[in-house]
Amino acid sequence: MSVSLQEMQALRNAIAGCRVCRDAPMRGEADRLPHEPRPVAVLSATARILIAGQAPGLRVHESGLPFNDASGDRLRQWLGVDRDSFYNPDHFAIVPMGFCFPGYDAAGSDLPPRKECAPLWRQKAMAAMPQIELILTIGQYAQAWHLGAARMGSMTETVAEWRRYLLTNRSPAVLPLPHPSWRNSGWLKRNPWFEAELLPVLRDRVKNLVS
Repeated sequence: MSVSLQEMQALRNAIAGCRVCRDAPMRGEADRLPHEPRPVAVLSATARILIAGQAPGLRVHESGLPFNDASGDRLRQWLGVDRDSFYNPDHFAIVPMGFCFPGYDAAGSDLPPRKECAPLWRQKAMAAMPQIELILTIGQYAQAWHLGAARMGSMTETVAEWRRYLLTNRSPAVLPLPHPSWRNSGWLKRNPWFEAELLPVLRDRVKNLVS
């Protein structure tokens, strides 16, 4: 059942105002988010494609615009869309597993999505968008949530089984993807089937759903 425009806006406002990871961290004071939260998500009452990512990086945290970085450039290339289409909420909803930049680990890599976010918001966000027909799950955290026990043992194995998830009667359809980070360039070279076999199908699906 669809929600009203007022209900959708109320949910957007509630997400934007969320400070749970700072004010009531799940793992206690030592795990408090060390900076001001800035939830980044695009909920849509009309988009037929949902991009389910991991969590914003620092550049996205600073701009408030999802995938506003080199990873986003590569993702748009995979999808076969330009920036205007990508940021049109009539075309794409963008709801990561964690809405806020989680910070860096000791090695300088992004930390995993905050554990407070998905249990609090994900089901509400999905229930508000029943029109979604295709979910693009980017990375292991989104794949774990949306595929559950059907997920394979690793991200590579899960993406390699993409036909199993996409070409079934599952509604909405789910298509697992690796993260479009440039750090995954080596993965793409080791798995040429991704660009040769999966991406043409992805682009056709996207073209049909945004036209």
